Amino acid sequence: MTEFQEKLRQQHEESMHRELEALLNTANKTEAEISRKDFDGFKKLFHRFLQVKGPSVEWPKINRPPEDSIQPYEKIRAKGLPDNIAASLNKLAVVKLNGGLGTSMGCKGPKSLISVRNENTFLDLTVQQIEHLNKAFHADVPLVLMNSFNTDEDTKKILQKYKHHQVNIHTFNQSRYPRINKESLLPIAKNMGMSGENADAWYPPGHGDVYASFSNSGLLDKLIAEGKEYIFVSNIDNLGATVDLFILHHLMSQPADRRCEFIMEVTDKTRADVKGGTLIQYEDHLRLLEIAQVPKAHVDEFKSVTKFKIFNTNNLWISLPAMKRLQEKNAMDLEIIVNPKTLDGGLNVIQLETAVGAAIKSFNNAMGVNVPRSRFLPVKTSSDLLLVMSNLYSLDAGSLTMSKKREFPTTPHVKLGSSFTKVQEFLARFESIPDMLELDHLTVSGDVTFGKNVSLKGTVIIIANHGDRIDIPAGAMLENKIVSGNLRILDH
Repeated sequence: MTEFQEKLRQQHEESMHRELEALLNTANKTEAEISRKDFDGFKKLFHRFLQVKGPSVEWPKINRPPEDSIQPYEKIRAKGLPDNIAASLNKLAVVKLNGGLGTSMGCKGPKSLISVRNENTFLDLTVQQIEHLNKAFHADVPLVLMNSFNTDEDTKKILQKYKHHQVNIHTFNQSRYPRINKESLLPIAKNMGMSGENADAWYPPGHGDVYASFSNSGLLDKLIAEGKEYIFVSNIDNLGATVDLFILHHLMSQPADRRCEFIMEVTDKTRADVKGGTLIQYEDHLRLLEIAQVPKAHVDEFKSVTKFKIFNTNNLWISLPAMKRLQEKNAMDLEIIVNPKTLDGGLNVIQLETAVGAAIKSFNNAMGVNVPRSRFLPVKTSSDLLLVMSNLYSLDAGSLTMSKKREFPTTPHVKLGSSFTKVQEFLARFESIPDMLELDHLTVSGDVTFGKNVSLKGTVIIIANHGDRIDIPAGAMLENKIVSGNLRILDH
């Protein structure tokens, strides 16, 4: 850095520290204590943000991971299970990332409270899965929810209903970081409040924050004291992320001096996953490469299915003692994701975020496991929701599995148009969810509704042009059909 840049950097940092202190002075004592811890983390992130300019990877240094660093799931499964798998389960806790809102699906409140199947929400299914494990193996696997300030209050209200379930549930809160003005690089918050003019001033800093906030909350130490050795971390909207006993056994059966401290579940890329982060070998370490870190000139190469064949499912198995060691040494060097946003008033801000999987390079004997696609079943859109609500999947003890009646294991490609974006509108357009066992591809666009007991097979494309409406009649069977034009069915 030139002397001038260094001075400028110091100025930015000093101004930031002053502003953060001024903000803390507007909070009450308890709030200020929590926020001070949050701000300490933010200062470290901001410091590194000012130092790093340009892409965080040098493209020529990127190599494919060595063969043995990503194991096929079949190989791990082939080891079988010991008789005392309950002993391993008792050393595990399940962490679900529960910071997201349902706004992208037109819902208020936490995304985990959206009903996905037979009136069950994401959270219901998660509790059922873990309760089933605890009962079947007489184990004590706790569920830990990482909430954000957006989801904490609503989630805690709901937790009352699981009081009599055989699952211990803990929650902790992700940090609350200040959004900063893109030009001045200072917080846009006027005080520590979260409403009114301050409503847009804060953000939860991505799931990479799990390490610091888990540690700050005291839960990390509590679980270690209870004899827990590993956590299984995943997104709460990934319905495929269930506790896998074979991976757990693989972790527990490693010799003490070669203990694997971190497993990332990856799966084969398809055309739909071109933006997913991938594992690379970089300066002798396994490393997660996210699309945001790729220099513009290489984005197409990053998206190619030939060079980078796998992507990160964000199902991770992490050693708790290792996490504590790295946290205490401040040795987690997570790449910064700079996320630019434009607020409603037109103000340009930036959010500094990190990804939980980026820590893979800091752990010893880290590895990837190439798992079946069925372990990655995220519900991000109403198109995903249609799949998981349909007869393609059967539900058993909170776990969704592909129906035995489907002849081939791939999921159909479903694209629903903007009339289906919001969950309420989506539900209103289906009198019942169609039979999709033999479906390959469905595209629906425009004002379309489905009657009861409709069956869709092969490739079905339904397009209602602007001003038209198509009502698919009850009991209709569409196989390899394109439907367009106008079809109204009204009660007489």
